[in-house]
Amino acid sequence: MSWFPKWRPYAGQIDSRPVSTDEYLPVGQSVVLGIQHAFAMFGATVLAPLLMGFNPNLAILMSGICTILFFLFTGGRVPSYLGSSFAFIGVVAAATGHITGSGANPNLSVALGGIVACGVLYAIIGLIVMLTGTRWIEKLMPPVVTGAVVMIIGLNLAPVTIKGVAGQPFEMWMALITVLCMGTIAVFTRGLLQRLLLLVGLLMAYLIYAIATNGLGLGKPIDFSQISAAAWFGIPSFSHPTFDSNAMLIIAPVALILVAENLGHIKAVGAMTGENLTPQLGKAFLADGLATTLSGSVGAPGMTTYGENIGVMAVTRVYSTIVFVIAGLFAICLGLSPKFGAVISTIPSAVLTGASIVVFGLITIAGAKIWLENKVDFSNNKNLIVAAVTIILGAGNFELMFGHFNLGGIGTATFTAIILNWFFNLKKD
Repeated sequence: MSWFPKWRPYAGQIDSRPVSTDEYLPVGQSVVLGIQHAFAMFGATVLAPLLMGFNPNLAILMSGICTILFFLFTGGRVPSYLGSSFAFIGVVAAATGHITGSGANPNLSVALGGIVACGVLYAIIGLIVMLTGTRWIEKLMPPVVTGAVVMIIGLNLAPVTIKGVAGQPFEMWMALITVLCMGTIAVFTRGLLQRLLLLVGLLMAYLIYAIATNGLGLGKPIDFSQISAAAWFGIPSFSHPTFDSNAMLIIAPVALILVAENLGHIKAVGAMTGENLTPQLGKAFLADGLATTLSGSVGAPGMTTYGENIGVMAVTRVYSTIVFVIAGLFAICLGLSPKFGAVISTIPSAVLTGASIVVFGLITIAGAKIWLENKVDFSNNKNLIVAAVTIILGAGNFELMFGHFNLGGIGTATFTAIILNWFFNLKKD
């Protein structure tokens, strides 16, 4: 079998059936879909470095480069976008003493050394999986576990998303209007327009917000002055890692969380596409590990496969990996253009919140879909307890501390699901 598949043109009508990973749409449609994926990842990929004190423009640039690297290492067989991982926020704060969201991180180089170490560990895990196979991972994480893990990725992010507009009536209404715009496109349109519901819905909500605020004075107006002040082209500043043993010990274990996230994401995508992507797990882990190593080496955050883009695939039903190359190239352009970054930064938080509600909801439902398609039996108390405990720990962001290492809500829930499933399986049926 060749490293890359033999891509073929999509032969069906645009809304008749899903577009599989080894198919491609006409250039114009592919470009627009790729741009939509870049928009889907933008909010989170910018927010994560801002919270850690990293350069957001560099993070965007590296997300594009790392997505294309992932495409090459997986042979174009796994549709995924790599963006800044939120799993690093807590450990970077612990290793550097940086208060999240308080400007540039003065100990950035120390954090980068830990991120590089994490990437190397992650890549080693990928090599082991490539050499030994995925059977042991399948045994550790059957559908009841992976479905719950995918579900909590969406649920865990929900409170943070809602908190951004809580207590602000106008912003809350605008978030709901954004949801309505996207829902209207999803339900009442067909063809390509329906598959672009996130991008078109975002533009509709942006226009409504601008009319309501800049035109009618109902809320905080959009400041367009930053766009004219920004340069068209600019290379972000790079930084180099410093390898501090304490920081490396704190940050490197995040590799285990990234493995769990990536496994859950690939399971979700496999369930949506109907394709068996499990044989690609080792390559995906290796690619993500190398991407994280490269990103940390130049001054950007660690990378992970993005749930937001899984949500986009769930609603567009376009799984062509070619689209992700376009998204990566577009992200590189964004990273090299301060002016375009300024345009995107004018998107109101209320509109981004509305988009996040839709996307995170779609991720959550993708987890339920894994259960349904694998016929998980919830009359079995083992499955019932594993799923119930995992969802509450993840949705409640139950963070477990090991010294200075914060496992995080998603990590705690993921490893609890794995351990409970293993423990309950000691009882023979």
